[in-house]
Amino acid sequence: MGNEMRKLQFPWKQKFTISLKVPMVILLVLFGMIPMMVCVKTVISSIEQNQTNARMIEVQNQCQILSSKLSRTGYLRGEVKDGSVDSEISTIADIYNGRIVVVNKDYRIVQDTYDIAKNRLHVAEEVIRCFQGESSSSYNKEKHYFIHTLPIYDGSGEQNIDGVMMSIISTEGILSMVDAVENKASLLQFIVLLLLFIAAAVAVAFLMRPFKEFQGKLNHVADGSLDTDISADTYRETRNISQAVGRTLSKLKEVDQSRQEFVSNVSHELKTPITSIRVLADSLMGMEDVPVELYREFMEDISDEIDRESKIVDDLLALVKMDKSEAELNISQVNINGLVEQTLKRLRPIANKRKVELIFESIREVTGDIDETKLSLVITNLVENAIKYNMEEGWVRVTLDADHKFFYIKVADSGIGIPEEVQERIFDRFFRVDKARSRETGGSGLGLAITRSVVLMHKGAIKLSSKEGEGSVFTIRIPLNYIA
Repeated sequence: MGNEMRKLQFPWKQKFTISLKVPMVILLVLFGMIPMMVCVKTVISSIEQNQTNARMIEVQNQCQILSSKLSRTGYLRGEVKDGSVDSEISTIADIYNGRIVVVNKDYRIVQDTYDIAKNRLHVAEEVIRCFQGESSSSYNKEKHYFIHTLPIYDGSGEQNIDGVMMSIISTEGILSMVDAVENKASLLQFIVLLLLFIAAAVAVAFLMRPFKEFQGKLNHVADGSLDTDISADTYRETRNISQAVGRTLSKLKEVDQSRQEFVSNVSHELKTPITSIRVLADSLMGMEDVPVELYREFMEDISDEIDRESKIVDDLLALVKMDKSEAELNISQVNINGLVEQTLKRLRPIANKRKVELIFESIREVTGDIDETKLSLVITNLVENAIKYNMEEGWVRVTLDADHKFFYIKVADSGIGIPEEVQERIFDRFFRVDKARSRETGGSGLGLAITRSVVLMHKGAIKLSSKEGEGSVFTIRIPLNYIA
């Protein structure tokens, strides 16, 4: 009661669970967005690379043309008197948002479009290599510019290098263009993300509909409608789940029906002796001057009914104790051969009275971990039934054998046998194949139920093989070593 009150007062402390729809929607959105983001990133990177390469090639071509013009006009030799070449150099530098520097053979800057290093020495690695006839191009990705150097020949046709032209071109314009494309791509990604989320939510809701319908059917079952059709064949998973739940419901129905039958059988079995006792007592009270012989006969019948009632109650109590827990087993190492022989010794008078031959076949000496009292009850029930439901001058054969893991007790008889259609119910409580004969022999209908319970408590198994009119064979398999 206290726990329930705390749950009502602090509902947020209860375990929080999310719907399966949430991770499904997230996964669908991720599966749609991640490839798109990778593609967009790849395309933008490719655009930047292509634009940079195109700009470098274009600048190289322009610089090549300009270098050729400087060679033809004798620019480094001072043969150009007007400023047309300087103007062209500045124009190209402005077009490509860069800086062009011309260095003579003395490594002195003769032209700088920035007008900050004119007449200064410029001894750089690229310039030295260029004077050796090696043009070079390099791109600084971190600072967003590239440098291109190429030689200026003296125009004599002998490939004498008169100077070097160095172009330093910024790629900021390309980056601005790429950023603009990336911003538009981000907006497009956001729109696609929103559409993906809506589409995923709708798709998940559609996909989860069979599960929701199945849940509704289960709610009807939980409300008590055990006959509700819970089949759901939309998906393989829903079909498998509905089949598993259907099998569970069938078991529950069987258990419920078994419980009702058990209550009904208990009531009937307990009421029958009481009714007989009442009839006998009323008959005695209704007669005057009852002879002693008749009085004694009636009292013997009453005593028999009381014994029968007591046996039913004892068997019911035994079943209740066995149903509670396996901890009530008193396990010890027992010689199974001696236990079987001792049990058969107690039953021989009953067998002799019915002229039934009792045979014990011991294949080998067997010692096992068992509850001696309970296993003795199992052997007694099986052998006693084999004697009671046997033919006159018939036989009952008890065989004991074992392997490295189990021991086996087989009880075979030459009795009336059990019809095949009722063999599945033979271990049910109060079930009788022939009710009239069972009452005549004093059976309570609980012996085989107790037998199966004891065998299961020992982690064993019991099996029946029978043909009507040809006898029955009960086989018990129990582990030699009991493991709790």
